[in-house]
Amino acid sequence: MNVTLIDHGAGNVASVERALARIGVASERASTPESIASAGILLLPGVGHFAALIRALDEKALRQPLLETIGRGVPFLGICLGLQVLFESSDEAPDLAGLGLMPGRVCALPPTVKLPHMGWNTLRALGPSRLLREIPANSYFYFAHSFAAPAAPELTAATCEHGAEFAAIIERGNIFATQFHPEKSGDAGALLLRNFVSLAA
Repeated sequence: MNVTLIDHGAGNVASVERALARIGVASERASTPESIASAGILLLPGVGHFAALIRALDEKALRQPLLETIGRGVPFLGICLGLQVLFESSDEAPDLAGLGLMPGRVCALPPTVKLPHMGWNTLRALGPSRLLREIPANSYFYFAHSFAAPAAPELTAATCEHGAEFAAIIERGNIFATQFHPEKSGDAGALLLRNFVSLAA
């Protein structure tokens, strides 16, 4: 099954394509409502500003088909900013509504630590995780962000800490998201992507 990459005109689409190709998974880009509505497995890559991604989704009329496709149970993975837009809002663009699939607000990391949080860090699993299956507990993942989602226990499969604890992996039903970049996280990231794709097999 092809992974449908939501191409909103910015972000790390090409690097995700290469990461999927390395594990033998085909992908295709989608930038129209019709292509998202017909997807069997969805991935939303994201780097940059919350406002840019939300505005791109709205300008391309992708918000509603994305919500409807996720709503009917299609597996979804959001990466980095693709995690943050799942929430109701973000301090990065307070006037814009997120997708509202997760309750709460994305907040800035504390100014007491170096920002952005860029580089390798470990996770703290809060319980069984489908994305982390067979990945060693001390594995490192690559982060690049200044904003983060709250670590709500009912949504969060794993946390990370950089000045404050935040949600590093979200798993709820068919919705999955990582604050880190699995496509830049070596063998651990490759196994995480493989675990996600296997959920739709």
